[in-house]
Parts: sequence; C-alpha cells; structure tokens
Amino acid sequence: MEAVSEGQIARAAPAIRGLSKSRAAIAPLLFLAPALMGLIAFRLLPAGWLVRQSFSGPDGEFAGLDNFEFLFASPTFAKTLQATLTFVILTVPLQTAVAFGLALLFSENSRLVSLLRVVVFLPVLVPSSVAAILWGAAYRPQGLANALLKTVGVSAQPFLASPDQALMSITIMSSWIGCGFWMTFLIGGLKDIPRDLYEAASIDGAGKLSSLWHITLPLMRRPLAFVIVADTVAAFLLFAPVALLTRGGPNGSTQLVMYDVYQQAYFFNDVSLAAAEGLTLMVVMMLVILIQFVLLSRRKKL
Repeated sequence: MEAVSEGQIARAAPAIRGLSKSRAAIAPLLFLAPALMGLIAFRLLPAGWLVRQSFSGPDGEFAGLDNFEFLFASPTFAKTLQATLTFVILTVPLQTAVAFGLALLFSENSRLVSLLRVVVFLPVLVPSSVAAILWGAAYRPQGLANALLKTVGVSAQPFLASPDQALMSITIMSSWIGCGFWMTFLIGGLKDIPRDLYEAASIDGAGKLSSLWHITLPLMRRPLAFVIVADTVAAFLLFAPVALLTRGGPNGSTQLVMYDVYQQAYFFNDVSLAAAEGLTLMVVMMLVILIQFVLLSRRKKL
C-alpha cells in the first residue's frame, strides 16, 4: 500500500472540510424534519386550502370576491363580527388583569402559596367541553350561580337565556379556565425580576404601589405582551362553550365567528362561504394583534 503524501492530504483537506460542514448543516434539518413536516401538513397546507376555497364557488370554480361581497353585505355576519369583537374586548382585559393580580399574590414560594397556586391552575386541566357542561349546570335557574346570588339578596338571573347576559356569562366561564393558565406565565416573568431592585427602591422610601408602577410593570412588558396576544388569539377562536351551551343564541348574542364558520360548513354545506369567513376572521385577528404590538411598542418608547 502506498503511503499518502502530505501534499495529497493538503489537497484533500478542503473537500473533507466541506463534507463535514455539509453534514453539520444537514444534521439540524434531520432533527427539525418531523416538526417541519407537521407544520406543512397541519398549518401551511390547510391555510393554502382555506385561501383557495374562499375564492371558489359551490362547484369549485373561481368566484373572485363573491363570497366576501356576500359576507360584508350580510347584516347577520356584521352582527356576528360585532359579537366576536365584543367578546374579545371583554375577555382579554379581564383575564389579563385577573391573571396579573393572581401572579402578584402567588409569586412567593411557600407551601400555602403553592397549594393555592395549584387550586387556581386546576381549571386549566378541565377540558373545555366538560367546563362548558359544568357551567351550563351552574347557570340554570336553580343552579349554583343563582343560589350564590340568593345568599346576598340578589334575585335569580337568566344568564345564558338572556341576550344581555349570555355573552358575559360565556366570558366569565372562559376566564375561569384562562386566568390560571396565563397566571403561570406571569409568575415566571415576576421571578425573573431581580430582587435587588425592590430592595433599592425600599431603601429610597418607595412603597409597594410605587415599586409596582416603576419596577414591576416596566419589566413585565414582554410577559404581559405575550399573554395579551396569545389570549386574543384564544378568544377569537373560542368554539366549544358556544356550541354546547348557547348555539349562538339567544337572538344571536353569542354567535361568534368560529361557531358561524362551523354552521356554514356543516349545517348549510357552504364550504366556500365558511372558508371566506375563516379567512376574514384570520385577517381581523392579525389586524388586532398588529394594533396591540404597535401600542405596546409605543408605550415602551414612552
């Protein structure tokens, strides 16, 4: 066997280095391949189908903007979109404020606090369909909610049977689940704030409210922004409680867009109109989130 000369090794070195670099580049792609395939199969392809179908007619032919023109000319869809935006406006501030308050209360480490934290988090483990059934029983005329109101001298309320109360009742039910979930993210954000800042503020004579305003809130902008945006998406996509409890009623007061999409596709068999409505929901949701990002970034600059 001939000995390999140093010149041959030097000439082969760039090729060997190139091969090792290509292998190093391929290895991460192999690990990411299952996730990328899932993203393409369950996110990108359905999104592409949604866009294509929203511009198609009942027979699959290209219909241009006909579906969107019909939607925006429909007073029913306008009422549905209004109910959805109202639900988001009610739900997101309520859940964010309550979750932040709970995070402030339960951010310390002790056995009692840990137990209370688990109790608050327990509703997150309840499936949304089961939670809807439980709250549906509580909202009955002789249910737990009216029994509690009776103890404080308040007369029985119709809750889900009232057009004026049904949407707020759904909001309270969804907040029962959501507040504990978002609380965990905010507790993580609070624990990342250095304790030295509070000690320095205390030495300077700052009270708890002053520390909350000048230290906690500025340093919690990122966790709060994440919670606000993620909760907005969850509110826009709410479906199970409406489908199980109110079915869009009474008088369309809880007819949210996701439930209306379901009705158009499976009850009226108008898949193209349902796709157009789903695409409209996606665009509205992205616009609301964009406005939130702009307001949060502007507040940060100020």
